[in-house]
This record gives sequence, structure tokens and C-alpha cells, in this order.
Amino acid sequence: QVQLAESGGGLVQPGGSLTLSCTFSGRTFTPAFMAWFRQAPGKAREFVQALRWSGSRTFTTTATDGRFAISRDVPTNTLFLRMTKIKPEDAAEYFCAATANTPRASVMSADSYDYWGQGAQVTVNS
Repeated sequence: QVQLAESGGGLVQPGGSLTLSCTFSGRTFTPAFMAWFRQAPGKAREFVQALRWSGSRTFTTTATDGRFAISRDVPTNTLFLRMTKIKPEDAAEYFCAATANTPRASVMSADSYDYWGQGAQVTVNS
């Protein structure tokens, strides 16, 4: 049984910083790719950034490139999303996702991931 657990969400002011963490468990689970997605109220789930677990190649978007940084700590099975220069439009529920397989579609597609966390809320409020 693979489980993903996010932490680190909260309230932040515009221009501020926040780091999300996602720790996975599962006796024999080794991810191939992990990613962060987000979903704001009334909007579709949106890809944020992804990472190839082995070798740490990263995938990003125009909206977050230069402001957010995805990384991982292999010994603790933890994925991070360091968010800086946060904007009001970054407010959303953030989900981490994982797959042990080569992505069925793009690494930016939610359909490529088999396991999801419960979400961490990021609220941007001045």
C-alpha cells in the first residue's frame, strides 16, 4: 500500500515563501516520477512541477519557473516544493503525485500518476 502525505501548507502573504513536503511510504515502492499539481476552487487540476526520482531531472511550467523549485531527499522518501515570490494566483490546494512507471502520457498529465496525496492548502492573503 503506497501512501503520500503532504505537509507545509498554510497562509502566506504575496511575495512570501513556503515549502511543501510530501513523504511517501510503501515497503517496496520506488517512484520513477513525482510531481506537484494544484487545484483552485472552480478550476481544473493544474500541473506545477515534476521530477524524475532517479537523477532528479525536473519539469516546470512558465507560471512557476524561477519562483518554485521541486527537489527530493531520497533517504527520507520526501519530495519538496519550495515556493517563493508567491502570487495571489498561486492560492490553491496542492497535491503530490507519484508513479513507479514510465508516464503513460506526459509527465505534466495527471493521468500519468497512480498515487496521490490528500492535499495541502496554500492561502495567499495580504
